[in-house]
Amino acid sequence: MTLTACVNGRFLPLEQATVHIEDRGFQFADGVYEVVACLNGHFLDMDAHLARLERSAAAIDLLLPCPREELAGIVEETWRRNPFADAMIYIQLTRGVAPRAHLPAGELVPTLVVTSRELPSPSPEKLEHGATAITLEDFRWKRCDIKSIALLASVMGKREAARRGADEAFWLDAEGHVLEGCSTNVFAIIAGHLVTHPLDHQVLGGITRAMLIRLAREAGLEVEERPWSLDEADLTECMLTSTTNAVLPVCRVDDTPVGEGAPGPVALVLRQRMLQAMDALRETGNRNAA
Repeated sequence: MTLTACVNGRFLPLEQATVHIEDRGFQFADGVYEVVACLNGHFLDMDAHLARLERSAAAIDLLLPCPREELAGIVEETWRRNPFADAMIYIQLTRGVAPRAHLPAGELVPTLVVTSRELPSPSPEKLEHGATAITLEDFRWKRCDIKSIALLASVMGKREAARRGADEAFWLDAEGHVLEGCSTNVFAIIAGHLVTHPLDHQVLGGITRAMLIRLAREAGLEVEERPWSLDEADLTECMLTSTTNAVLPVCRVDDTPVGEGAPGPVALVLRQRMLQAMDALRETGNRNAA
């Protein structure tokens, strides 16, 4: 199977799609990224993803190389040139190529790379038994609201989770509040309410996070965005969200069962509502159907 990537507007076979060794993304992780799901040719919240990409780029004093509408066209064309009905489109934008120096001389031409892969999904075992997680003291930088390609801390967290037989690592602040996962947002059911940490410099505003909050409110569930911890007395369920997982129950954290130690009823209902919305998008392009 031959895959196609887009590098600075040129569509190339994946094995020929390269960037310069002095690209600042490679040398300094000086860039930002997005991951967009495409379901049977319909893109899930494309506008929100490109708006977040633009915000992340602006936060590091980087402009998009083209208007959002043109970038959306590049994303769509990348999907068309690859053979996946349900796809995960990766967009990476770096400051460009320059001799290695912390402060480059002059204006650079940004590097834009877009690739498409098959959209992964949780295994049947994960869906039946739920995911597992560990907790780690947050040692990341202080601008997690920027979707930076500098993901070394997340790689370290994922490796530690795997070493301990878990699927994800949750970052805790100095007070023990759950912030987010290495590549996920995290929610709990506490006293019957859906609770998640508020958006600030410690948490990335996930697009799937926003979708879950909307679906929960439409279902009549009270949503609280506040600091919370795993030892709260009325906590009965935990779940994570991401582009690839949609909503996935988390049933063990640090080898301790959450609630009954099995996927909880609220998480299962919310997952079903999200999957229904995604199915409606596949069939009609209507992302609000559920």
